[in-house]
Amino acid sequence: MKAVIQRVTSADVKVDGQVKGSVGQGFMILFGAGHGDTAEEADWLAHKTANMRIFSDENGKMNLSIKDVGGSALVVSQFTLYADCRRGNRPSFTDACEPEKADELYEYFCDALRAEGVTDIQKGVFGADMKVSLVNDGPVTIILERDHRAE
Repeated sequence: MKAVIQRVTSADVKVDGQVKGSVGQGFMILFGAGHGDTAEEADWLAHKTANMRIFSDENGKMNLSIKDVGGSALVVSQFTLYADCRRGNRPSFTDACEPEKADELYEYFCDALRAEGVTDIQKGVFGADMKVSLVNDGPVTIILERDHRAE
């Protein structure tokens, strides 16, 4: 399971020109599930995300979590995080989780993030052609990955 987390001052996602999710200060999270991923990986990822200290404290040090600053999260599913570009010029996505299971894990991750204390969670539309806009704060971008096979 993978997540690309960007600290943002604002972000939104549109489908067919309509805003489906929008946040101010917080995270823009691109979420991807791979074959064999389970709720266990989603729980780990949600816990790590909610408690990651990448917001500045009063001394300008990255020492506060999204919960500490009352931030929001915009979570967008993105199977292309599992692109395999080792051969040729056309990526293969065979490592991405099948759509039905991926959607289930995406929803589970959002619920797990909420259970970790991130109260304002906005979402994209699973499987839709989405347009994402954001203002990356810093810029700060963190890539988290939890491979179920590593345990």
